[in-house]
Parts: sequence; structure tokens; C-alpha cells
Amino acid sequence: MRLLLINPRNPLVNITNRKNYWNKYRVWKPLGLLVLAGLTPPEWEITVVDENVHGVDYSGLPRPDLVGVTAFTSQAPRAYEVAALFRGWGVPVVMGGIHATMRPKEAAERVDVVVTGEAESVWPRVLSDAARGAMQSLYAGGHEDMEHAPLARHDLLPTGYELGAIQTTRGCPLNCSFCSVSAFNGRAYRRRSIEDVVAEFKLIREKLVLVVDDNLIGTRRDHIARAKDLFRAMIDADLGKQWICQATINMADDEELLQLARRAGCAGVFIGFESVTDEGLLEVHKKYNMQKDRNFRASVRRIQRHGITIAGSFIMGLDADRPGIGLEIARTASRYGVDILNTMFLTPLPGTDLWKKMEAEGRIAADRFPEDWKYYTLTLPVGRYRNFSLDGIVGEMDTCTRTFYSLRGILGRVSRNVWEKRRPVLTLFGNLTYRSNHRLSQKACREFEQACNWLQPVRAIPATGANRHAL
Repeated sequence: MRLLLINPRNPLVNITNRKNYWNKYRVWKPLGLLVLAGLTPPEWEITVVDENVHGVDYSGLPRPDLVGVTAFTSQAPRAYEVAALFRGWGVPVVMGGIHATMRPKEAAERVDVVVTGEAESVWPRVLSDAARGAMQSLYAGGHEDMEHAPLARHDLLPTGYELGAIQTTRGCPLNCSFCSVSAFNGRAYRRRSIEDVVAEFKLIREKLVLVVDDNLIGTRRDHIARAKDLFRAMIDADLGKQWICQATINMADDEELLQLARRAGCAGVFIGFESVTDEGLLEVHKKYNMQKDRNFRASVRRIQRHGITIAGSFIMGLDADRPGIGLEIARTASRYGVDILNTMFLTPLPGTDLWKKMEAEGRIAADRFPEDWKYYTLTLPVGRYRNFSLDGIVGEMDTCTRTFYSLRGILGRVSRNVWEKRRPVLTLFGNLTYRSNHRLSQKACREFEQACNWLQPVRAIPATGANRHAL
């Protein structure tokens, strides 16, 4: 039997159109599909298609017996298009992933089968039921025991990527209001066996690997101890890989951890600073960043002294933000000394506390679903923001990006990397990627503004003082 697994394209990161050379560093393998492929019995002939990398004419492929589609929220409209195509040919379609989990009724109207949650526990049953023509309309997956997670089938997508991908843990205990990780993967910090992680690293062809864990090192002492054990095993295996991860700022607090991470191949870390103010951190439930009266600049420098590049992430559009926030974020990121700045619009993703709050207040602006899900990329202002008009917040983002990614700023950061013998090439690539994508983002914002007819006051928000001209 033939199984076709599809990762739908997302136009803003799709590299098949070649609009931006640097976008190839923003795309990594659809790891969830490769994990499911690792669970699929040998009697199934598996094909994996990633529309973000390879264009495909589905009519030219052998007709599958079953199609599986995954999707983040911004991919959902394309996922439904793909589903309609194959259902029109009489091929049953299964949809899973985070969007189908958060909007199962919507998905069920457009596919034959919906899989919610982590799919490993139900996938063998889905395939067994499909083989005998008796699939259910809904399969509810739970939170898996990561100790027994299967190795992903990296061999099924061997070319077209600059970055490999691997997962070593699931779950994040921080429960930030804007993040759907805790709703999807839970707050418990679940770990794969170190032996399996090292074995899977060896299967990855790419020399640069993204560790997709939402928080690789965790927050507790036992989490940190496990990370150290993992790094020691990676050092002993001599993997020959460089890797990038996501972590919290507490990574800076343990010198042994940093030494081991560097020796194990850590090239960069993505850290969520989220807000420039304590008020903003409280708003997004990120009290963790307020602990220990932390000096962020000193923490950043401690990590960088081990040759690790830091990408700092901030959110724009919080209720705590005021006009001028764009310049303030750029200056704060420069003061902290981060090598790369990632600033996102506050985006109410389905299933998050933020979604519930903004929906209750009538502040979901792009709300013609499912079509408008395509705008939920974190790079477009899909909400109504307390202190900003649409033009206002887009202008703030423009100021932020132009200030931080000025040619003088890029030259200064790359020069510091050279002087400090860190990773100037990685920093240069990162800076050029964001600078180049800013032009595409501006165009996307203009198209978004033309497509959305929601420039009206928000009655749920008191329009007083500085708020009078807000959306």
C-alpha cells in the first residue's frame, strides 16, 4: 500500500519560489512526518513531500492509498486545498499536527480523519484501520513516553535542506500566554533516551542541525543534569555536527553546561526575552525572566564567551507596549549584545491563553476562517493592539528592523564575532537573512492591509488618552 505524507507550503518561508536566497536557512525537515514514517510498517510504501522545498505535481505521482497532512496554523489553508484535491480523487486524507488539534471541528469538515495531540500512540491503529477500510473520524493521541520515541526517517528527505532537525525533549514548564506548546505537548518536561538521540544524530546528513526542542536544557536541576549527560555523550560520539537550539536565559548560569554545549557542537541558541519591560513579562506570563534580578547583558556575554551565537526574540504589540516600542526593542537588543534579533507581532494562536483573551475582547482582527489562517505567521499583525493602529504597529516593526539591521549594526556585530573568535559567518548569515526578509515582510504587510477590511475602533478597549486612535 502507498502512503503519501505532505508538509504544505507556507508562502512566507517557501524556498521553491527563490524570492529570497537566505530563506533556505529558515526551512528544516518536517520532523513530525519523519517520525510517523519511522512508525509505519514495512508493507507501506512511503513518500514524503515538503512543498516548502520541492514543487510537486501530485497528478504525476502514483496514486496513494492514504494521504497524511500536517500543518501549523499558517499552513492550514493550503492543507485544506491539498486535502480537497486528493479527496476529489477518492483518496482518504488524515490530518494531524498542532492546528488540527486546536481546531478539530474545522479540520473534520475538510478531511476524512483528524488526529489530535501527539500521534505516535494512535498512528499504528490509523494505518491498520486504513488497510481494512474502517478508519474512524477522530483519533486522540496523548503525551508520549519519550524514552521509546522512534528514530525519524531522515533518509526519506535526503536533499534540499541546509538544516537538519532532531528532537530530544517535549513539553515546556513555562506556559507563556502566547505559546501553544503547553497546550499541545503539556508542561511536563519529557526526555528521549540519550542513546537514541545520539543514534539519530548519526542518521542526519546535514552538518548544521536544528534541535527543535522548545527548551533543550529545561529549568530544573535534573533537567540541567540530563542536558549535561546528553552533551557528554555527543562529545564521546564525535558526531561532527554543529547545532542550534532553543533555551531560556538560565543557560548562562552554569559554566560546565556551557563548556559541554560548546564541545558538543552548539553553534547558537535562540532565547526568548519577549519584552523590554517587567510589565510586559508579567503580561505574557514570563516571570521566569524576572528571577534573580538578572543582568541580561552579563548573561548574554557569558554564553557568547563560549563561542555560542545568540538570537534574541521579542514580541511587539503587547498591551504594555507604547509608541516608540520598535526603537526601544532594537536598542535593548543591542544593549544586551545579542547577535541576531527576531521580533514578532503578538499573534493569538488557537489554543493559547492569549487567543482566549483576545477572542473574548473582540480583538481577533483577521477572522475570516479558514482563509485568514494563512496570515498567522507571527510576521503579520493579525490582532487588534491596544495602543497601535495597523499602520502604527507596522511602522514600529519597520523602525525596529531598520535600526538593528542597519549596515553599520551588522558590520559591528560581525566584527565583534571576528575579534572574539566566535562565529562571524553564522552571525553574518543570520543578519543578512533578517535584513533581506524585512523587504518581503513589508510587501506582505501591504498586501495584508489591502486584503483585510478591519480598520475600525475596538469598542472593547477604552479609547482614552494615548489609546484614542488605536484599532
